[in-house]
Amino acid sequence: MPPPRARKPPLPQRRRGRPAKKPTAYFSGRYTSSSDSSAAGLVASEAPPTSQPLPGKADFVLLLKGPRRLLLLRDNRVLRDYEVALGKNPAGAKRRNGDGRTPEGRYLLDWRIEASRFYRAIHVSYPNEQDKDFARRAGIFPGGGVMIHGLPEGESWVGDAHREFDWTNGCIGLTDDEMDEIWELVDDGTPIEIRP
Repeated sequence: MPPPRARKPPLPQRRRGRPAKKPTAYFSGRYTSSSDSSAAGLVASEAPPTSQPLPGKADFVLLLKGPRRLLLLRDNRVLRDYEVALGKNPAGAKRRNGDGRTPEGRYLLDWRIEASRFYRAIHVSYPNEQDKDFARRAGIFPGGGVMIHGLPEGESWVGDAHREFDWTNGCIGLTDDEMDEIWELVDDGTPIEIRP
């Protein structure tokens, strides 16, 4: 009689943004972007007030480029924590159109589009005044169209594997399931800070 076959381990389930456990970290560290010296004294908790978000929705979004983490915060507490992919050339702040970098600084998530070549997209208000000023002095076009978005249309099968490398043109890439969560938890007008 042949030996019994070993059972295969179950396939991992799709991971969505992790809900924060009990009280988590509070974020009130100093603003770190070198592109905005006038805001050097701001702390994350001092995001300019827009309209009051609904209960349970994020009132601030923080992207930490180095560890590739996107945090949705409310009252300085983490609601969700996502692993992301960035632009193909992620080191440093975005300076010009086509440089493949994800910007650094303070922006707004100002509008969204449901049907694009990526699964859902929320626009980051890059370039801000500091970015425009830098581009004007350098004689370059700063670019634009930076979004938080899901996977390319028809590529949702890639799932979590998209995080293995930075594949966007300067945007912030997530899975489609994660994008669905962010779509519901973040209102237009929510501030975002992007740190190195």
